Amino acid sequence: MRKFFGEFKKFITRGNVIDMAVGVIIGGAFTAIVTALTNNILMPIVNWVLFMVTGGKGFENIYTFLQTSYQVGDDGKILLDEQGKQIIDLTKSIYIDWGAFITAIINFLLIAIVLFCIIKAINTVHENADKQKGKYAPLSKEDVVAFRREGKTTQEILAIAAQKKAEQEEADRKAAEEAAANAPKTEQELLTEIVDLLRENKQ
Repeated sequence: MRKFFGEFKKFITRGNVIDMAVGVIIGGAFTAIVTALTNNILMPIVNWVLFMVTGGKGFENIYTFLQTSYQVGDDGKILLDEQGKQIIDLTKSIYIDWGAFITAIINFLLIAIVLFCIIKAINTVHENADKQKGKYAPLSKEDVVAFRREGKTTQEILAIAAQKKAEQEEADRKAAEEAAANAPKTEQELLTEIVDLLRENKQ
């Protein structure tokens, strides 16, 4: 039992398990926000537009009846509405509910648009943050903060970063040239030198 609980403790304290739990919790809260935005703000606007376009009918009553049953009163007669039409009993009828299907599609599109806009905004923030990080390269964040405290402007810090970058590139170039000069000679280069020495000795 002690071994079992020890393994269980390792399992629940793993980083990926904790990250997954945090992701599930945040995902649930995020889903609630998107659903509330869609159902309470966007869908009422869409329903109002549809109400104005369809003349008040909307999509709620778009049915294709395969088998129709009517509501019957206690006297066995079919009930009529205010306009004198027979009242259909939807609980006993067989029909295709096009209105619910179209509403589900609209709801899906709205949720997709909301998610797209939110993710796009988050990606834009991350891209701007990455650009700001590379803006002062090769200076570190601590260097930039220190220059800010000294009262240097953005242009002055950028000039310092450009100078440091040029010095670093020059140092890298000299190091590459030195490494190439001190690199061991290839077999072809050695053979060429031997041939040249033999020619000089013959002369």
